[in-house]
Amino acid sequence: MSTEAARMIGAAIAVLTLYGVGHAMGGLFSTWISSVSRNPEAEEKVRFMGMLGFALTESIALFALLVALLILFK
Repeated sequence: MSTEAARMIGAAIAVLTLYGVGHAMGGLFSTWISSVSRNPEAEEKVRFMGMLGFALTESIALFALLVALLILFK
């Protein structure tokens, strides 16, 4: 196997993390909408935790893309 093929496979494996990120974001926002619709008075408390969860999940996606790009273009 050439080094070019190994780099492509490594980048593809690094990008597979994005599947988990998409699944986590879907679960996060569906739970957020469900909790706010059940208890509208708790929206302020839920908003902070939802945004924090979104930011942490999105940071994992950006890290995975950065790793994939580093593998491809190094």
